[in-house]
Amino acid sequence: MLPGKMKVLFLCTGNSCRSQMAEGWTRFLHPQTIEPFSAGIEKHGLNPLAVKVMKEAVVDISGQFSKTIDELPIQEFDVVITVCDRANESCPYFPGTVRRIHAGFDDPPKLAAGAQSEEEALNHYRRVRDEIRQYIEKLPEVFSLTKIQ
Repeated sequence: MLPGKMKVLFLCTGNSCRSQMAEGWTRFLHPQTIEPFSAGIEKHGLNPLAVKVMKEAVVDISGQFSKTIDELPIQEFDVVITVCDRANESCPYFPGTVRRIHAGFDDPPKLAAGAQSEEEALNHYRRVRDEIRQYIEKLPEVFSLTKIQ
């Protein structure tokens, strides 16, 4: 952890897809200003299709792993962003002056459940991946991070 970076936790139900993508995008797009973490209310394992579509976008999340909040190396964050409704409803208390934000995204595995092929399933993951990227691109403005060193 580097001093001066804003510590942001992306929280999801199972820490398998959306929160992992958000952590990966943040690490890729804002390495100087944000130190991202991701966790789940539960852990469901890293989703291989999430890894695949992120790799298509030149972001490697294959080294990340599914974890709960208790397994994180730190417990104090500047911002906690819930990326699914269940995590928003179940978001635990965080000490300090943490800012909570809800930015819900569709669940790719749920969207892809009826897909007739892997390619059709991947299209759902790609759409959500791109929506998460668009959100993450705006974080410095949202958090006024431009002056953090």
